Amino acid sequence: MDMPRPSSRRLAALALLPLSLAALARPLRAQSAAELAVADSSPFRPLVLPTPTRVRTASGRPGPGYWQQKVGYTIAARLDPLHDLVSGSETIHYQNNSPDSLPYLWMFLEQNLCAPTSVTNVLNQPPLKFLDSEFDFSCQGFRGGLTLDYVRVAGRDARHAVYGTTMRVDLDRPLAPGAAIDLEAKWSFKVPEQGGGRMGHDGPLYEIAQWYPRMCVYDDVHGWNHEPYIGAGEFYLEYGDFDVSLTVPFSYIVAATGELQNPTTVLTPTEIRRLALARTSDTTVHVITSRELSDFEATRPVNDGELTWHFTAHDTRDFAWAAGPDFLWDASGWDHILIETLYRRTADKWPEANRMGRETIKYFSEQWYHYPYSHATTVEGPIQGMEYPMLTFVPNSPTREDQQWALAHEFGHEWFPMIVGSNERLYPWMDEGFNTFIDLHNAARYFKGTAYGDTIESHPLHLYDAHAIAGEEQPLIENPTEVHDLFWTGYQKPALMLHTLRFEVLGQQRFDDAFRAYIRAWAFKHPTPADFFRIIRDESGMDLDWFWRAWVYSTARLDQSVDSVVNAPGGARVFIGSHGTMIMPVELALRFADGTGETVRLPIEMWNLGSPFVYRVPGGKAVVSAEVDPRHVLPDVNRANDAWRARN
Repeated sequence: MDMPRPSSRRLAALALLPLSLAALARPLRAQSAAELAVADSSPFRPLVLPTPTRVRTASGRPGPGYWQQKVGYTIAARLDPLHDLVSGSETIHYQNNSPDSLPYLWMFLEQNLCAPTSVTNVLNQPPLKFLDSEFDFSCQGFRGGLTLDYVRVAGRDARHAVYGTTMRVDLDRPLAPGAAIDLEAKWSFKVPEQGGGRMGHDGPLYEIAQWYPRMCVYDDVHGWNHEPYIGAGEFYLEYGDFDVSLTVPFSYIVAATGELQNPTTVLTPTEIRRLALARTSDTTVHVITSRELSDFEATRPVNDGELTWHFTAHDTRDFAWAAGPDFLWDASGWDHILIETLYRRTADKWPEANRMGRETIKYFSEQWYHYPYSHATTVEGPIQGMEYPMLTFVPNSPTREDQQWALAHEFGHEWFPMIVGSNERLYPWMDEGFNTFIDLHNAARYFKGTAYGDTIESHPLHLYDAHAIAGEEQPLIENPTEVHDLFWTGYQKPALMLHTLRFEVLGQQRFDDAFRAYIRAWAFKHPTPADFFRIIRDESGMDLDWFWRAWVYSTARLDQSVDSVVNAPGGARVFIGSHGTMIMPVELALRFADGTGETVRLPIEMWNLGSPFVYRVPGGKAVVSAEVDPRHVLPDVNRANDAWRARN
């Protein structure tokens, strides 16, 4: 058959056609099957987590190969109130339990936050906003920093380099696995009035923290964790032992981490007797009364010179202390744990503080994990709220409710991160957020029957609209130094997340058992987010990758709806939609034409085939109204489509 002759333009196009097809064919042949597959966009797709090992297992627990370093500190320090000076010397015993040889060691010198050349002072960063409050995580122009007289290893001057708040110490020979080494340092610093919002002084009252050169954590996840301290991020520290001697003016009372080893030297027989009585008392015992305040003959064993207070602590990650001459001192006990509150006469909310503290330690111990230390002490002063092992700094608050919250929140940190030692520098949601979560129910219990107590647990949900702003909100996993709204991402949203998981996803008992298992497994150890996710899954028996992805790794939003209802002879069908980027189980309230009603809970598997889900109402009754989330307990961003009602 003759073919029609093509035009020259058509011939040119036909000539190009084989080349075009070849060009298209080449990348197709080069692509693998995985590259040609459609990306998995399922909300149930697995999270990409680190591969389990013998160190950290797939069940989220420490494995048979788990290790962590241990460090011991022997410190002798002196407070000179006349010059606002703390000076001291220390010996650090560092045990290398890792499988690695370490050619150098990294340490923190956190007082350098206040050095004129520090990152914080050079940048002069604006204060961090917490609702109506502002936290200035700087030294507010104070020109300070640590003066380091020497660093020695095995008695010899060590090569070292200081980089702001961190210091690298080079070793003559690498520290072998299983070996230990002793470092010595001598140092001093002038106490700032406001040291990064976490330590400082107010006249003769000193609250001292981040005060001694200390080891960075070396772990199996990052190696050396030497992220600099610039204010917003808090601390990640090794567990170990402390032997600390503090020399202060005779008139000063000292509260500190650890056990007081020489009470007969620094306390009167009356104070010792009252403290012994308080340890078994469920009501407050006045160790130093208002009448005795500033009566040094009644409250101090000597009346001139200085006294040295000697403390020891074991299996703790930090040491802090407070000292002042004008403390009222209250104490009580729970389960032989001494609960102590020290405060100035002007602190008008503090007569109730000891009861607040006792109820907090008791509840958290009974509910989650027994308090492991011999005392829980809180000191009233200028610091807006900060936690250390066995010791917290809390200000006098404007209201009774504020006072209980601040005091209980700081004591709650004894569980996160003092017992469960997560990396606060990277994951504040794992300590501030977990702590805020347990604080909410504690506050509800303490103020039960009041408007405040009966609503406080829903507080984070009420904050959602103001803080979870599309385009501005940041994921919980974000580094805290890069977060604009740390109040939300570090505190309130993770508390809302756990509250939602407890009551709306797993159920209270199922959640509580899993959360307790996490605390037990990682007490005095260093968990990561992956460890937490895995142990909750392992204990609860529920795969929660969809939940963590939405709440931790993204700023997903929930929009559940009742799209329509079809009443048919075979039974009503309710069309339920999920229009946001977050999925959640559905609580569905139904009303029927006969005047009856019911509420059904539909598990997360309803979304296996995507949206919408068609709920087939059993029983053949006609539906006249349907509503999702009828209790308004979920952060649904569009309430307008939550309910459907029959027209007549």
